[in-house]
Amino acid sequence: ASTYRNQGRWKEAEELEVQVMETSKRVLSDDHPHTLISMANLASTYRDQGRWKEAEELFVQVVEARKRVLEDDHPDMLTSMDNLASTYRNQGRWKEAEELEVQVMETRKRVLGDDHPDTLTSMANLA
Repeated sequence: ASTYRNQGRWKEAEELEVQVMETSKRVLSDDHPHTLISMANLASTYRDQGRWKEAEELFVQVVEARKRVLEDDHPDMLTSMDNLASTYRNQGRWKEAEELEVQVMETRKRVLGDDHPDTLTSMANLA
C-alpha cells in the first residue's frame, strides 16, 4: 500500500490499507499499535489526496486511541498529534493546527531538547 501511495496510485493504496485496518481491528483490537498505524496510513493516503474530512476523522481516532494507551510525551503520540495538526493546517484551520503544534513542540523540547531534529521539525511546522 505504501508503494502504491508513493506512486500516486490512490485507489489501490486505499483498498489495501482499508483491508489491513479492518483485519487488524478484528484480529488485534481497535487500540493495538499495528491497528493504529494502519489507520494513520489510510489517513495519510486521504490527506495526500486532499480528502481532508476523511483524513481528519481517522487522525482524530488515532490520537484519541493513543491517549488511552500512551503517555502524553510518547513519540507515537506526538507523531499522531503532528499528523492531525498537518491536516488542520492544510485546511486553513490555523488555530487548531497551532494549538496542537505548540503542544508537540513544547513536549519535544522538554523530552528531547532544543536541538533535536524532531524538535526542530516541530518548530518549523509551527512557524
